Amino acid sequence: MRILFDNGAPNAIVKILVGHEVTFSRAIGWHEFRNGELILQAEEAGYDLLLTTDKNIRYQQNLLRRKIALVVLGNSQWPQVRLHLEEIAAAVNASTPGSYTEVAIRFR
Repeated sequence: MRILFDNGAPNAIVKILVGHEVTFSRAIGWHEFRNGELILQAEEAGYDLLLTTDKNIRYQQNLLRRKIALVVLGNSQWPQVRLHLEEIAAAVNASTPGSYTEVAIRFR
């Protein structure tokens, strides 16, 4: 699966996404795109999933008929995110075109 990491997604998550191809939006110059443009560019480039920390994306974008899946992290702080790595990997692996999954990660 081709995965695009949005700006807030902690880079260290890559370690658990074995067998997936991960690209960072900043590395390809897409870090300043707004959500709609980012999703469109990612789909056109053949990405299967966008991993983001933008919880508002659910309300801003209509995923109906989209080819890309979204996995949204409820928090971007590594000390909390690292406690949910298995849950994140499961959400990524279970994603389907047009799906939206939010991994609840609370501040402690």
